[in-house]
This record gives sequence, C-alpha cells and structure tokens, in this order.
Amino acid sequence: MQRLTVDHKTTYSYRKPVQFGEHRLMFRPRDSHDLRLLNAELTIQPQAKVHWLHDVFSNSVAVARFEVPSDQLYLESLIVIDRYPFDRPKFPIEEYARSLPFSYPLREVPDLGRTIERHYPDPGREITEWTRRFLSDAGATDTEEFLIKVTGAIRDEFAYVERTEPGVQSPAETLENGSGSCRDYAVFMMEAVRSVGLAARFVSGYLYDPAIDGTESEIMGAGSTHAWVQVYLPGAGWVEFDPTNGSHGGHNLVPIAVAREPGQAVPVSGTYDGRPEDFLEMSVEVTVRAMQVLDGVA
Repeated sequence: MQRLTVDHKTTYSYRKPVQFGEHRLMFRPRDSHDLRLLNAELTIQPQAKVHWLHDVFSNSVAVARFEVPSDQLYLESLIVIDRYPFDRPKFPIEEYARSLPFSYPLREVPDLGRTIERHYPDPGREITEWTRRFLSDAGATDTEEFLIKVTGAIRDEFAYVERTEPGVQSPAETLENGSGSCRDYAVFMMEAVRSVGLAARFVSGYLYDPAIDGTESEIMGAGSTHAWVQVYLPGAGWVEFDPTNGSHGGHNLVPIAVAREPGQAVPVSGTYDGRPEDFLEMSVEVTVRAMQVLDGVA
C-alpha cells in the first residue's frame, strides 16, 4: 500500500477580464478495492457554484459555473489516497484467455464492444504489422507476455516528448514520427492491442515519481497529468499498462478517469466569452508525494 498526496494546480491567464462558461473538472478518483480516497479539497477562483455528477463511465465530474468575470482562472485539487497496486507476479487470467487469440464471453461483449473496436484508420496496416511482431509464428501467443512486450517496445522504440497542445496524435503519426507524449503512447497502445481483439480503454490520472522524495528513479511523465492504458483480461479484469515507462500493474499510478477515447477524459474543459487573443497562457503544476504511514497513522 502507498499513501500519496496529489496537488494539482492549473492557472489560466487572460489579457483582460473574461466571462467563463461552464467548466467540467476531472480531479477526483473513485473509491475501490485498489484505491481509497482519504481526503479531497477543491479550490476555484473566481468563486463558482459547483455540482457533482457521474459521467457515462462513472467518473466523478465537478461542474463549475461562474458569475463574475476575471483575468485569471485558478483551479487547485488536493487529494490524499491509499493506493493498492496489482503486485502479483502473474495476472489471474482465466485459462481460456491465457493465450491469444481468444474470444470474450458473449455476456460481456455488448459492454466491451466499443473498447474492442479500432478507432483510427490503418489503411496501410502499419499499426497492425507493428503489433504482429509480438505474436508467435508457431501458434498461440501467451497473453500476458504479449502485453508486456508491447508495453516495453513502445517505451524503447519511441522518443518521449512533452506536448502542451490539446488533443492526441493518431497512432499512424506516432509511428511515423517515432515519438509522442504519454497520451499519444496510450492511444497507440490501445489501437495496437485492439488489432488483436483485446478490449482497451484510456486512463487519465497522475504518476508518482520516487525521485521527488529523494529516491533514484528513471520514471518519465511526472510533474503533470499522466495517461496510460487499461486492458480487459478475463479473470483479472481491467489491468493497467503504462507504455511511457514500460510498466504494468498500476504501481506509482493514480487513476482519475477512464474512457473509451482520450477526449472523454480531459482533466479540465470549458469555455470563456472573449476573443482568442485575450488568452495569454495556461500553466499546470502537479506534485505527487508519498506519505509515511506508521501503525496505520500518517
């Protein structure tokens, strides 16, 4: 178990006061067997009326409505969680699903359907052929081994870059460029594993880097929001894979929102009434730290 604090600050600056439209904020995780939310604080300036809802994926969403204009919008989310990552040496996959290819049970197909479908064109089969390298020529392929190899190959074969512009590259662009952000890696991996019939979904959240607490680390993607992939494996459920760091099982990851595609899991989205040139800049600062727990008390 890890006890972590996440302090996420986002600031939007404008040339003159503007009127803000409705904003949707995805900062709060949901309690589950692998994550316990101990505390959550949300600060918004200027003052806003906030109500909460669960979206179509059961993510927790804060909807903020503003009454007064301002030349700055400041959002800060502070959460404290206990995280219980997947720490078994092997996933408890059902026998029939331990090798590829396999078919999901008919009762689950209606709910998994869109997460199995590919979302981006691959007319030249470049993504398909890239993925086929990890399938055995001799017959069945071990499912767990396949996923671990794909996760590691994305980390090893592409150059990680930080991109502040919204949206994601298509998987074809990531393959052609040989580089991408964590969002691009996640989308690429989803399409790769979907090409062999696996269900995959996008995860937005945070990454704990032990280096911030003085431990040597080679983790990439910390200091901002992070993105990775969950793959549905019968018997194990939704298992986390982080292609940015070539890791799996959820260690050091704090999931906030899951979605079929990245546009459905944006941490902050909203509008303002003004000219495009009124917007000056956006800054994001994310700090994830570990808290020492002694006899159950932090």
